[in-house]
Amino acid sequence: MTYKQAILLMAREGLDALAQSALARKQPTPAQESHFLCNWMADALKKKTYPKFLAADLTAWVRDGRSLGAGAQLKQLLQRIVYQYGQLEGDNVALGLALRGWLEQLSADEVLVITDTPVTAKLKLDNDGLPSVIISAPEFAQSLAGDELVKPLTLHIRADEPMLAETALSSGLLLSQGDKKASLIKHHKAYRLYPGNELPSLALLIPAQVMPSC
Repeated sequence: MTYKQAILLMAREGLDALAQSALARKQPTPAQESHFLCNWMADALKKKTYPKFLAADLTAWVRDGRSLGAGAQLKQLLQRIVYQYGQLEGDNVALGLALRGWLEQLSADEVLVITDTPVTAKLKLDNDGLPSVIISAPEFAQSLAGDELVKPLTLHIRADEPMLAETALSSGLLLSQGDKKASLIKHHKAYRLYPGNELPSLALLIPAQVMPSC
């Protein structure tokens, strides 16, 4: 089972458990829902219900649930995972083609897109802080084969993250969470795309408020 499959299964089963619980018949408060899901996740960890690679996520969410209560927004988190990963379940989109389309969309939306320059050392982009996407030209060429994405690809991005998550999803892409320390471009974060959308960790999620069900 891949991370993508496991995280979607876990989120669906967590929401199903909440919906089928006695709590669901009592119009629970957000704090009660968070408490239920926190305990459910802790139990899943104890029983090793899901693959080992989900343990770090579950541990962090249990910790958040215990310290933040309703503020952990565990129900909303699972809903976002189900919505986003579910959108791409069974999807056989050619990710190279999808990536090119996404970059064209961003460019049309006045995001500076640079894919023809090698990025091999720390750089600073002078563009007055405007949104930008930089992909090292050699890596871009090596990661694409025709319409397919065949190798993981790093994108150095400075942009609004909710916009990134929404537009990537609309193009059939799961984008990793950004890592500022890993980026070679000042004021940018490094994001990753993987063949088959098989990210090894949780994708950058769209905001709960833009989901149709919210």
